[in-house]
Amino acid sequence: MTTLRVAVAGLGAIGWPVVQRLDQGLAGWRLVAVSASDRARAEARVASLATPVAVLAPDALAAHADVVVEALPAAVFREVAVPTLEAGRTLVTLSVGALLANDDLVEFARRAGGRIHVPSGALAALDAVRAASHGTIHRVIMRTRKPPQGLAGAPCLEERGFDPAAITAPTRVFAGSAREAAKGFPANVNVAAALALAGIGPDRTTIEIWADPSVTRNIHSVEVDADSTRFTMTIEGVPSEDNPRTGKLTPLSVLATLEGMVAPLHVGT
Repeated sequence: MTTLRVAVAGLGAIGWPVVQRLDQGLAGWRLVAVSASDRARAEARVASLATPVAVLAPDALAAHADVVVEALPAAVFREVAVPTLEAGRTLVTLSVGALLANDDLVEFARRAGGRIHVPSGALAALDAVRAASHGTIHRVIMRTRKPPQGLAGAPCLEERGFDPAAITAPTRVFAGSAREAAKGFPANVNVAAALALAGIGPDRTTIEIWADPSVTRNIHSVEVDADSTRFTMTIEGVPSEDNPRTGKLTPLSVLATLEGMVAPLHVGT
């Protein structure tokens, strides 16, 4: 098996578990570098790894790696994405909502010979939606329920003066397209953006977001009506202790994506 070099941008609730697992060993992969906003803290964290890795600026990762995993805030997405794709490398991105706002990067990747991979993350329905998109999809609706604290800091709520901590009953705080949801909740609905890209696009995919103090997990329900299938899927993700806006399944999905890129047997589309 060929061993590929991988770098990880971001050492938060997604990036750090990925780094730790790669350090323990993942067949076909060698961790070579990381990047984070706080370089001193990043250097202190990677000092605990079994194998030393370089701490680099985001735009320097692609010069050292075949694949760059991006797990950064959406605001700095392009700092990693552009140089990675420009170098003809593969970008595995978790900032899928940012990808909707930077869709020029898909054409950029095509011209430069780069590739963009979007892990399934917390949404198990992506394979079925992608398959259905080769026929005709009539409707896609996703309803997300999160503990109110998991929506804290969302621009859409702050603009409305909406305090998640004051919510005492299930409250719908958003209804609209996936594109609008990605703008209003950039840290919360990457799954909605991934669903839109897999299916009928960000303007035709309908999203509802509920702040629900009765739940302790991030719950995503997806309804799809197509000429080839009709299904409803619900998944309950366990929030990360480090960041309740992120589910524990997301870093595991990154590892599964990397595994599928090199394994002799690949299951799922």
